[in-house]
This record gives sequence, C-alpha cells and structure tokens, in this order.
Amino acid sequence: MTNTPAADLLDQVTVIGRMYSHFTGRESSLGARLLLIVALVAFAHVILKITRYVTEWIVNKSRAQKSPLGFVTQQPKFVTFIRLIANSVTSIVYFFALGLVLQEFGVNLTAYLASASIVGLAISFGSQGMVQDMVIGLTLIFSDTMDVGDMVEILGNAAVVGRVEEVGLRFTKLANLYNQTVFIPNRTIANVSRFPLGGVHAYADVQVPPGVKPEKAVEIVGNVARGMWRQFGAIILSEPVITEVETTAGGWDFMRVQFKIWPGQGALIETTFRQQIVSVMKTFQTSYADWQIPVTYRAATASKTLKPLPKPPSDKPAA
Repeated sequence: MTNTPAADLLDQVTVIGRMYSHFTGRESSLGARLLLIVALVAFAHVILKITRYVTEWIVNKSRAQKSPLGFVTQQPKFVTFIRLIANSVTSIVYFFALGLVLQEFGVNLTAYLASASIVGLAISFGSQGMVQDMVIGLTLIFSDTMDVGDMVEILGNAAVVGRVEEVGLRFTKLANLYNQTVFIPNRTIANVSRFPLGGVHAYADVQVPPGVKPEKAVEIVGNVARGMWRQFGAIILSEPVITEVETTAGGWDFMRVQFKIWPGQGALIETTFRQQIVSVMKTFQTSYADWQIPVTYRAATASKTLKPLPKPPSDKPAA
C-alpha cells in the first residue's frame, strides 16, 4: 500500500484543486491554484463593475430624457439599489475567495464559513444603528416615500426642509435653502412631508383700482412679479403665472398671480411683493392698502369658473 503525498491529497480536497484538475487533466501546484483564484476574482469583479456602470448609464440616460435641460443632476433611487446589489455581490465574492485561499493553506472551508457567520452576527449586534439605517433606507427606496428631486420636510431629531438629492442606505441627502448638503441618518427619520408639486403654490389676488385698464394692470403686476422671480430665484422656483383680470360678484376687478416658492418662504410674497404692488397701485388710487392683495396657499390651482351665488329668498308671500 502506497502513501499518498500531502500535496496530492490537498489537490483532491480543495475546491480549486478539483476545478484545476477537471479542466486541465493534470495535478496542480499551490501557485497555480492561487493564480486561478486571483483570476476568477478579477474576472468576477470586472463583470460586476461593467454591469453596474452599464445599468446606471441606462437609468441616468432614461431619466435625462425627462429633464428639460437634458442632463441628470441627482442620483435616482434605483441607482442606489443597483449599487447595493453590486457591493453585496462583490463582498460575497471576496469573502469566498479569502476562504478558498485559506483552504489552500490547510484551513477547513466549512469551519471558516461557520466562524465567519458567528463573527458577522456579533458585528451586526454591535452595529445595530448601521443595520437600522440600511433597513430603513431600503424601506424608503421600495415604498416610494420620496424620490430624487422632491421637495420634502423631514422630521426627526430636527425639522429639515429641502430637495432630495440622494436616498442612500445610510443617509438621505437633502439640499436646503442655503444650498447646504444635509445628511440625515435614516434611523432618525420619523415623518416625511412630501410636496408633490416640488414646492408650495402661493396665490396673490391683486385688486385692480377703478379706472385702470385691465391690460395696463396686467402689464404692471407682471413686471413686478417677474422682477421678483429674477431677484429671488432661489426662493421663487419658477416663473410666475398671471391670469387675466376677472370681475367678482361684488363688482370689483382682480387678477391672480401664482408663485411656486420654497416651503416656508411665504413671507416674501406677503411682504416684499405686496409692498411693491401697493406702492405702484397708489399712483392710481391713493387709498390702496395691503388688504386689497390677499395671499393664500393651495396644493392645486382652483377653478376660474365662479359658481353662481344662491338667490335670496323671495319677499312675496306664498300663494
């Protein structure tokens, strides 16, 4: 009975040794097996990188087609999910590669996997905050609570209002009014208030003084509103919309100016815009006052069609 050399025995029990012998038909050396492990890891890493970049390019390209400027400035949530999968698979590949290398030096692969699982479990208990961030991050991604580009108010340790730049696994990134990048740990997010229209719609109903032509009034108010938009572009998010002069049931004329503003910045319309309009209208009516420009806030534009007022009860006695 002949003794089997230790190297030949190792060739038979290691995974890489069996693979090498199967595809080459001859016994393998330690160097050849280690080289094969490195080659397989490098190949898997390159494939994952290519897949990730191609997928992200497709997602960003499709998103850019919906952008009026033709490019993407924020990261879609789906890209975060793609990166999560790619990073997870990459970690698994390197984890098993390390186990295969240790097996070549006599470490039992089953024992390695069991001990690594115990260590991973211990680490997970010691980093519960990170685990909570990841779980809540995945919940935010799949539940469509908020999307990149949305204007939201997030309540947690503090209230933060801003535009969503990225929904990640550890942090949700917002850009606030001061163009600061705010990183909010996902586990601290208690409530999300979403502005579906990307901002708050403020409506200023400007009363037109008697004797002023509607075209002249629209021109004056339009110039003031557009001037405000150019001056305060960081707060007024889009060009104001001005309706034609309408007549109320009470007999006075008004026009409606619609602003889309940054949440919480309505004082700009209630003070600066109102004061400028009052100053201009006083040239036509010296008694023109602030109360003639009420400012309201709504989620959607109200219908311009006025419903008829109910008729007063008749004074005639019933027959």
